[in-house]
Amino acid sequence: MTDACQHNGPDPDILHPMPGHPRVVFLRPLAQGRPNVEAGAYSYYDDPDQPEAFFDRNVRYHFDFVGDRLIIGPFCAIGTGAQIIMSGANHAMDGFSTYPFNIFANGWEAGFDPESWAKGMRGDTRIGADVWIGSEAWIMPGVTVGPGAIIAARAVVTQDVAPYAVVGGNPARELRQRFDADTVSALLDIAWWAWPVAKITRNLGAIRGADIDALRAAT
Repeated sequence: MTDACQHNGPDPDILHPMPGHPRVVFLRPLAQGRPNVEAGAYSYYDDPDQPEAFFDRNVRYHFDFVGDRLIIGPFCAIGTGAQIIMSGANHAMDGFSTYPFNIFANGWEAGFDPESWAKGMRGDTRIGADVWIGSEAWIMPGVTVGPGAIIAARAVVTQDVAPYAVVGGNPARELRQRFDADTVSALLDIAWWAWPVAKITRNLGAIRGADIDALRAAT
């Protein structure tokens, strides 16, 4: 690695970006080879117990045959035990029973209409850039979380979350907006997370210090 790279942050494609801290993993290298998953650069998961198994243990009911995708933007921070539930968890709900008789076969598959299950699919789950998901939070199928949002620990997110909103509870509700509407609009236009890493490095002071004028000047 060159000196220039060392001054522009860690390699986003290294699995363990913090020497001596194996509990932290970058998600982009973990997502390689998973056609229904997209993980942005520098997004990480923190867990002392098998963090490398994030997409198997923390992303639940994500089956290739369903076709829904999980899209995680760059610079997200995901706390220990957070769960992302995908559409494969759904059961058919039109009949008197939601029990999935058909999956056990032996005659119980006869007469099952796959459309009764498929129409309950919620589509892709999207987590925007720079989202912080607290420990043991649950994100339900088909939810979109806007950039800059904060999901409180143990929140159960059943609906879309606005950019830069703070949500908590079960079901999660918006507690407040992190910034005023004009600042949020400016941040979404600037989209600093899409800048080249060298530019991000040069402007870390403004990003960390909430200096919107400096960020505007850098665009």
